[in-house]
Amino acid sequence: MKGTLKRGFQSGLQLTWTLGKIIFPITLIVTILQYTPVLSWVIDWIAPLMTLLGLPGEAAVPLVLGNALNLYAGIGAIVSFDFTVKEVFILALMLSFSHNLFIESAVAAKVGVKFWIIIAVRVGLAVVSAVLVNLFWQGGQEMAKYGLISNDGPEPNGWGEIALTGLETAFLSIVQLAAIVIPLMIVMQWLKEHQWMDWMSQKLAPFTRMLGVKENASMTLVAGLTIGLAYGAGLMIQAVKEDNVSRKDMTLVLIFLVTCHAVVEDTLVFIPLGIPVWPLLLIRLTTAIILTATIAYIWNRYEKNKEKDTRKDAVTHEHTYDSV
Repeated sequence: MKGTLKRGFQSGLQLTWTLGKIIFPITLIVTILQYTPVLSWVIDWIAPLMTLLGLPGEAAVPLVLGNALNLYAGIGAIVSFDFTVKEVFILALMLSFSHNLFIESAVAAKVGVKFWIIIAVRVGLAVVSAVLVNLFWQGGQEMAKYGLISNDGPEPNGWGEIALTGLETAFLSIVQLAAIVIPLMIVMQWLKEHQWMDWMSQKLAPFTRMLGVKENASMTLVAGLTIGLAYGAGLMIQAVKEDNVSRKDMTLVLIFLVTCHAVVEDTLVFIPLGIPVWPLLLIRLTTAIILTATIAYIWNRYEKNKEKDTRKDAVTHEHTYDSV
């Protein structure tokens, strides 16, 4: 048991270092930018696009903050304005698909999928879902009630306090990361060494096969669904090294997780905003399953066709050689 704890702790520290090198600088920079005119310029630039999504101009504020920082920053901005239930639902759906965009996408890109592809998938899903809800849902015109959520808090005064706030936020994000990753890796190490991982992979095999993913990537899928994309990506990095998970399977799992991750936490945080959360959860899960299964199908067909072409070329070459 002592050896298991040690090995899990070491794996957790290594992952914390790998992810922390990405999370710390991005959190620091974005937190500081929040107190500069830069985000205001971005908001002014995005505001005209809000009409296409069925949102007022001020909805750009929670979208920018939620994508630049995290869901909680987006929710904090939402409660600063008066929105209808439909508008809050659209914002919640968009932020569910694309929040904490830079950190989560940068961490996920460590698996090997290009950063711009991750960004494009997440932002694309957010925009398409908003347009569809705006077109097909005619309800939700009553004003949203935000419950007990408050956005009050002291603002930093001067560049010194702003920099200190940025450093504090970045440092706390690493502490939070370590507090989650290290115990998680200890548990994962124990599960591996007691063959529980194999048992869980077998039980999840029908679902992973439906997605076109092999069994050895199933635990990574579950981790991302429950604890989030950034932490799930950390397990992906570990899985690529230790479990011989193919790059194709990691890519498919990542596509699923960029669409639907941390489903419990990311859904529950919207309850105080007075919107229906079950449709939010179902939309994310359904979209993730359909998108991943479709890409897996296209990928498999492409590989089979390529294999056929390779065999044909080999046969043609052989006949040509024989005739000569």
